[in-house]
Amino acid sequence: MTTPPAATGSAPTDPAVVASAPAASTAAGPDGPIWPGSTLATQVTVLTGRLLRSLRDPRMLVVSVVQPLIMLALFSQMFRTLADSPHFPDGVRYIDYLLPALLVTTTTQATVWAGVALADDLREGLVSRLRTMPVSLLALLAARSLYAAARNALQLVVLVVVGVVLFDYRPGGPLGATAALLVALMVSWGLSWVFLGLGARIRNPELLQTFGMVVIFPLAFVSSAFVPLAGLPAGARAVATANPLTQAVEAARGLSLGTPSAGWITAVLLASAVLAAGGGIWASREVRRVG
Repeated sequence: MTTPPAATGSAPTDPAVVASAPAASTAAGPDGPIWPGSTLATQVTVLTGRLLRSLRDPRMLVVSVVQPLIMLALFSQMFRTLADSPHFPDGVRYIDYLLPALLVTTTTQATVWAGVALADDLREGLVSRLRTMPVSLLALLAARSLYAAARNALQLVVLVVVGVVLFDYRPGGPLGATAALLVALMVSWGLSWVFLGLGARIRNPELLQTFGMVVIFPLAFVSSAFVPLAGLPAGARAVATANPLTQAVEAARGLSLGTPSAGWITAVLLASAVLAAGGGIWASREVRRVG
């Protein structure tokens, strides 16, 4: 289970955050022109850049990537005999079956921390301070989602490289492996907006972390991530088939193995887009309610 550290590099609270670019227009005040602030794109860029600085810390990098690697080492060795079972796909090694699923489960579990970091921002009064500046609260949400995506991408790249070098992971081709990674990132990006909404609603980092793990952890194991659906008991197979995480895993796995399914991929991308849109609207409304 991926548990990266609580986000360091919190969004800035000083006016320099929004002073990177002039606004398109100014309004006249009693003492002359009033600067209304920088554009939304500039605000997102500056806030995201500040957050990304935490990735320069070697300790942050190590903690972010070591736990997915532990999962890879444990599961690839403990469950590799499943490749000999009658329900396992013919000609597929367990490492090639496992690693695409780990791409999805790793980023899915990591999305919880986007909401945890926002809840921490709210508890420390960051949003209240931003209200005194010409800064859009949407910029803070977007920066948090982009930072989570960047950190997840780093985790996945390391996971794939180590899988190839140390565990003899052999995807169907570089394009398939890259596409599987992008699908995992798309899923995590959509989910990150849902957890941003939860973070703005709950506003308690510890409670949100516990809630996220209670929800995400069972979904990862009651799916086709680690064992084929055909090998599960009837009840568990029905639950795993309906599990949306199974769809994401199968989409990434098909791309990685060179047997992509247009249906799985389309369903996952649409679901991710819906989650991002719905979660973004919800998060925006909740964060504006903060006093």
